[in-house]
Amino acid sequence: MSAKLLSPYTVKNVTLKNRIVMSPMCQYSCPEEDGIVQNWHRTHYTSRAVGQVGLIIVEATAVTAQGRISPNDLGIWSDDHVQGLRELVNLMKEHGSKTGIKLAHAGRKSEVKEEIIAPSSIAFNEKYKTPREMTKQDIEETIKAFQIGAIRAKNAGFDIIELHGAHGYLINEFLSPLSNKRTDEYGGSSENRYRFLKEVIISVKEVWDGPLFVRISAHDYQEDGMTAEKYTEMAKWMKEDGVDLIDVSSGAVVPASIRPYPGYQVPLSETIKHGARIHTGAVGLITTGVQAEEILQNDRADLVFIGRELLRNPYWARTAAQEVRGEVEGPIQYHRAW
Repeated sequence: MSAKLLSPYTVKNVTLKNRIVMSPMCQYSCPEEDGIVQNWHRTHYTSRAVGQVGLIIVEATAVTAQGRISPNDLGIWSDDHVQGLRELVNLMKEHGSKTGIKLAHAGRKSEVKEEIIAPSSIAFNEKYKTPREMTKQDIEETIKAFQIGAIRAKNAGFDIIELHGAHGYLINEFLSPLSNKRTDEYGGSSENRYRFLKEVIISVKEVWDGPLFVRISAHDYQEDGMTAEKYTEMAKWMKEDGVDLIDVSSGAVVPASIRPYPGYQVPLSETIKHGARIHTGAVGLITTGVQAEEILQNDRADLVFIGRELLRNPYWARTAAQEVRGEVEGPIQYHRAW
C-alpha cells in the first residue's frame, strides 16, 4: 500500500504534491511598525520548500496595523507589503511548494502600543491591556480589512488563504462564549457568535475564488467553552459558506491548563471531519511520518500540519518518507546525498 502522506491532494484548482503542510508559525522578525518581508522570511520559508513540503502557510499576517500580535509581525494592511510577499511566494514556488497565507487580527491579544479592540471589553489576563468593545463600525471596517487583505494576497500570488479563527485571536474571540459577551446580533447564540466569521468569509469570497481554509481552536478547555462537538455545527455553516478545509487546533482563547501529548488534537479533527463532512487538517505534536500516515490512512484528517518538527528539520518530508518506505523527489543539486 502506497503512503497516503506522499500522495497528491487537490482542493479546487490547486494540487499539492503531498499532504505535508507547514503550519503557520509567527516569526516576529519584522522591524517594529514595518510588517515587511525580511531576508529571514526568505531563508526560513524557502528552505522548507527546498525540503519538499507540499504546502507552506506563511505565518499570521495582520490585516490591520492594530491587529498585529506583536509589533514585529508580518503585515498585509498596506500595498507596500505586496512586493515582499510576492518575492517570497516566487521563491517557494521555484521548488514546487504551494503557498498559503494566514490572514489574522489579534483582537484582545495584540501587544501593540495603540488601543486594541475585541468583541467584548475583557482582558485576556492581567498581563494584557483591556480592549475596547468593537462598535458596529469597527466590525464593518475589520471585515473590509480582511477582504482587502485577500485582494493583496491574490496580487502576491498565494495559492491558498487561511483565516485565523484560533488561539484566542479576534475571530476566535467572537466564536467563543467565554470571550464574547455581546448582547447584539454578534453575541449570545452560536449563530450570532458565528456571524462575524460568516461575514468575513463572504467578504473574502467576493474577491477570492481560490481554496479557503479556516483555522479554529476546537476546544477551549474550560467549562461552558467550545468543544469539537459544538464546533461541528459551525463547521457545517462554514462548509455552506464556501470554506474548503478546517485546520483543527485548540486552546488559547482563555488561560487554561492543557496537557499536550503526541497527536492530542487529532481526535478533534476527526470529530469535525466526520460530523460536518468537511475536509480537515490535523495539527499538534505530530512528529513522525508513521504518526502522520496513521492519521491519513484512518481518515482522521486530509492533511497533516507540521509545526515544531519543521522548525527543527527543514527536510522533515524526506525523513518522514523514509519512515513510511516512500520517496519524495529532492532538488537535483542534492541528489548525491538525498
